[in-house]
Amino acid sequence: MGAFKLQVQDDDKRPDYWHDVNTDLGTPYLFTKEADARAKLLELFPILVKMEQFRADFKRTRVVVVNPYDDIDNPEKY
Repeated sequence: MGAFKLQVQDDDKRPDYWHDVNTDLGTPYLFTKEADARAKLLELFPILVKMEQFRADFKRTRVVVVNPYDDIDNPEKY
């Protein structure tokens, strides 16, 4: 089963730098349905999401698939 997380890019000088959107506990928001993730993104960043929908700004928010094989791909975790 896939999982989705939210990311935001908030540094105009580094458009390639994205970071996870975290809960109050400091853990990333995780969703099992992409639609739920997009709804939360709209709730947290309504202006950015609307501006992106109308192509009035660069893409600064996104929903990404969490890699289920992250522990295998990253040998430093062992």
